[in-house]
Amino acid sequence: MNSLLEPGMLVRHPQEPDWGLGQVQSNIGGRITVNFEHRGKVVIDGRQVDLRLVFDASDGGA
Repeated sequence: MNSLLEPGMLVRHPQEPDWGLGQVQSNIGGRITVNFEHRGKVVIDGRQVDLRLVFDASDGGA
């Protein structure tokens, strides 16, 4: 799934719900840069974490 993420897509980190909603900034070679509401910019190893795609920002993480 992570390989399909593109800049502008909204995601959540499954192990870090307190980080809030994140917007993908880049996805290069499995390294995904995401800007989270309550954590800021984080570079994630897509081989270690399967980010959850958010289709509706008002979904509350469901």
